[in-house]
Amino acid sequence: MRYYIWTEGCQMNMADSERMGSGLEQLGLDLAPTAKDADVIVLNTCVVRQSAEDKAVGMLTSLKPWRQANPDRTLAVMGCMVGPQADALKKLYPYVDSFMQPQQFDSLINIVGDKLGIDPEGCVGELVPGHPNVTTHVPIIHGCDKFCTFCIIPYRRGRETSRPLEELVHECQMLVLRGVKEVTLLGQNVDSYGHDLPGTPDLGDLMEAIHDQVPELARIRFLTSHPNDMSQHIIDTIARLPRVMENVNLPFQAGNDEVLDRMKRGYSNAEYRALVGRVRETIPAVAMVTDLIVGFPGETDEQFEDSLSMIKDIRFDKVHVAAYSTRPNTFAQRKMGDDVPLEEKKRRLKAIEQAQEAVLTEINNTYFGSVQEVLVDRRKAGRWQGRTRTDKLVFFDPPDESGRDMMGEMVNIRITKTTPWSLQGKLVGVPVNL
Repeated sequence: MRYYIWTEGCQMNMADSERMGSGLEQLGLDLAPTAKDADVIVLNTCVVRQSAEDKAVGMLTSLKPWRQANPDRTLAVMGCMVGPQADALKKLYPYVDSFMQPQQFDSLINIVGDKLGIDPEGCVGELVPGHPNVTTHVPIIHGCDKFCTFCIIPYRRGRETSRPLEELVHECQMLVLRGVKEVTLLGQNVDSYGHDLPGTPDLGDLMEAIHDQVPELARIRFLTSHPNDMSQHIIDTIARLPRVMENVNLPFQAGNDEVLDRMKRGYSNAEYRALVGRVRETIPAVAMVTDLIVGFPGETDEQFEDSLSMIKDIRFDKVHVAAYSTRPNTFAQRKMGDDVPLEEKKRRLKAIEQAQEAVLTEINNTYFGSVQEVLVDRRKAGRWQGRTRTDKLVFFDPPDESGRDMMGEMVNIRITKTTPWSLQGKLVGVPVNL
């Protein structure tokens, strides 16, 4: 039997798909190259935005003939599309064999085990990716307790639950044995890690434990943070540990205090700016990344300008910006009207993107001529690519015609060209004309 997993959404979904795949492989299934070649198809869905939900519905609908054509086939849906109550989904899509909430893989494992005549309890162990890339994701805390008024995540992924520190260290040790060179520690609110564990270790404690106990791991990253939980201890740990990367994803979501209050974010414009200042003072080489919503209910032109000013003033290395999308059962959907016209949302989105492109052009220009440490993680169209410590995407040509496999190598690249979105360069030691 062969399986195929279609994944939409965040890095947490990507990590869940890897773990689902590990379980199926432990049952003896092989990965199919395409969905049509599979006996088992899993859709890992996202509903954070309407566009993501529309993709999931479209994919699910398109697979109805595939599932009904052969009773031996299995179709499963997992991820944020599946809430605590899946009855409505079962009525809409009766041809689906299993609906699984995030991180709840047992249903499909048992279905496939029954079809194969295998007891999963006896052959499926830890769900650690069997064939990970050199860079991979490690979920450390599931769920979210913040209940921002625009967000559906707490209703679909539940309350915060941290994984034990020792378990995560062990998983990183296993991943290193499977060729992983870099892990990204994941959570909807990664800085909240540990508050529910005995002894209340925090993210800084976890990073230090992985850093000290998994010395073969070249790089450690983490995301996504919440400003209210980014403690000075976490900031100091990033600065102190050499294999923790200088890259902080800190969403501000809106630049205006009234909008932030309606979002229930729990901080002000000034408090956010002060936090960024502390991060940069402690970690001078840090690259700051953020998330931003435009067109939140009630956002005026003047309030939007505060968000635009944040982009221009703080000068982020990356901005994930999206137009507000109403999500069912959130506070914003129940109590606020989606009163910003779509065309105005598009205008604001474009204004942010244009401002950020100008910022990135200037930031990335400062890399020209420098030598950057790059972890090679992919080859595409004959060129190698990887990322700097600050998560800048770098492309470079193979050093010779030998066809040497550079996957997973840590190399020094002299930057010879910059764009707002990526860098290009040559291996140090190869002649360069700047």
